[in-house]
Amino acid sequence: MTPADQPTPAPAPPAPPTPRVRRADAERNRAAILDAADAVFAEHGGAVDVREIARRSGVGMGTLYRHFPTKDDLLLTVLEKQFAAWLAEAHERATGVEDPWQALTGFFEQMLTTQAGNRAVVESYTTHGGPTPDCARRCRTFIDELRTRCLAAGRLRPDVTTDDLLLLSGTLSQAVLTTGDSHPGQWRRLLRISLDGLSSRNTEPLPEV
Repeated sequence: MTPADQPTPAPAPPAPPTPRVRRADAERNRAAILDAADAVFAEHGGAVDVREIARRSGVGMGTLYRHFPTKDDLLLTVLEKQFAAWLAEAHERATGVEDPWQALTGFFEQMLTTQAGNRAVVESYTTHGGPTPDCARRCRTFIDELRTRCLAAGRLRPDVTTDDLLLLSGTLSQAVLTTGDSHPGQWRRLLRISLDGLSSRNTEPLPEV
């Protein structure tokens, strides 16, 4: 048999994608899901259908569930990421302000402004005090630091406790949620009234609990 008579070898099958390529694709898909979830949960809250998140992210439901087996897994991941970013910014702002009272009032203003634009975040604070117990604990620690600074400066009425401030934050968060559609700016009035009540100018003792 001459070389011309020999059969042409079949082309080699394409090489499978390398693990590095697969990992890169998976990371891109995960990032797209989280970006879409950020927006969808902020707009519609935790009750939204995850199919909307898959649609906006451009991935299939199977891909979404491979990364986040349940909607709660996805929601907690998004909320914890947002909380970490918010708390870091809150710390930076508070430490950059010399006036302790301005640091405390700025914290409430920033917290409620953030919640007013994110339905899922405000839901988590009104029901659990934060996305997770650890987030709630870290928030409590930060509020206690702000309270201590204000007390030391004589700007906060001395009988106000950290629990009082936590309850106030939850109450104002609920106001953000319930008035967001009908009166979106009303929480600012309630915040101002509340802050006036916290001032050390008010000397009448608070009721015992």
